[in-house]
Amino acid sequence: MKKQFLFIFLALIVINTTQGQGKTTRIGYIDMEYILENVSDYKEAKSQLELKAQKWKQEIEAKKLEINTRKESLKAERALLTKELIDERETEIKFLEQEMLDYQQKQFGSDGNLIRQKAALAKPIQDQVFTAVQDIAEAKNYDFIFDKSSDLTMLFSNKRFDISDQVLRVLNRTDKREQLTKKQLKDQESKENLENAIDENPAMADRQKALDEKKAAREKLIEDRRLEQEAKKKEYDDRRKAIQAERDAKKNGTVSETAKTTTETAKTDATAKPAATTETVPATTDPAASKAEERQKLYEQRKKELEERRKKIIEEREAAKKAKEAEAQKSNTTNN
Repeated sequence: MKKQFLFIFLALIVINTTQGQGKTTRIGYIDMEYILENVSDYKEAKSQLELKAQKWKQEIEAKKLEINTRKESLKAERALLTKELIDERETEIKFLEQEMLDYQQKQFGSDGNLIRQKAALAKPIQDQVFTAVQDIAEAKNYDFIFDKSSDLTMLFSNKRFDISDQVLRVLNRTDKREQLTKKQLKDQESKENLENAIDENPAMADRQKALDEKKAAREKLIEDRRLEQEAKKKEYDDRRKAIQAERDAKKNGTVSETAKTTTETAKTDATAKPAATTETVPATTDPAASKAEERQKLYEQRKKELEERRKKIIEEREAAKKAKEAEAQKSNTTNN
């Protein structure tokens, strides 16, 4: 603790000295825990280590259960056993207890397997982080960069001095560069330059966020229009096919498949529902009247389907319009 306060005291002295000389001191900090949790390789290895630790815990619980079972058995049979047998069983129980404690210390102690494997897991990534921090400090003229998650006590830290995301981007860039072509590498460098400029200028970050939101709203509107056009095209194709089928049926003197389906559905409904009155409707024997009735039913069915589709398209348009207005209002609020 004294070393920490001494370190802070010396840092403040250096800061005051440099400010007295007219130089602006740049200070930043990182959160090593945050960085590690956002590195995919570390997360995967940590998950495997947690599974291993869970297995160790289960083994310890099994040992505890065996010890408790032996204690209960000895308690129940104590009156029937000789002193020698009682001493022998108590010795066995003590041996098992000590064995369980040793195993627990080996796996979860201060220098146990869990701590050592966590340290070994984080070491390569920590080395990469230190290299990235040095590169950022040299490129952007930082005088001090602290680790928020270390033993150093930080009573207050302003988020705008946090360069953890910059370090993560450097780590991700290193992994991606190995798999990029020349053109992709050039595009990546342009993107990196923009990210660096945003890091240096918070106002630019807000503008970039507003532009990204507008771009997302535009893409959503274009997608909605495309879906609307596809719906209209499908509606037109269905209508054309229905008319063609009706014409072919009329020409051949047969009933189209759609008309057959409609007629069979109507017959099924009529059979399933009991008649409301006792009157009987005389069957129509005129083939022309029967075809006209089928065409009328087909027309009514198609009209109903088209009306439902039209309502659905109108609802989708209204939803897209409201989403666009909400995005525009949000963007105006952000700019203001």
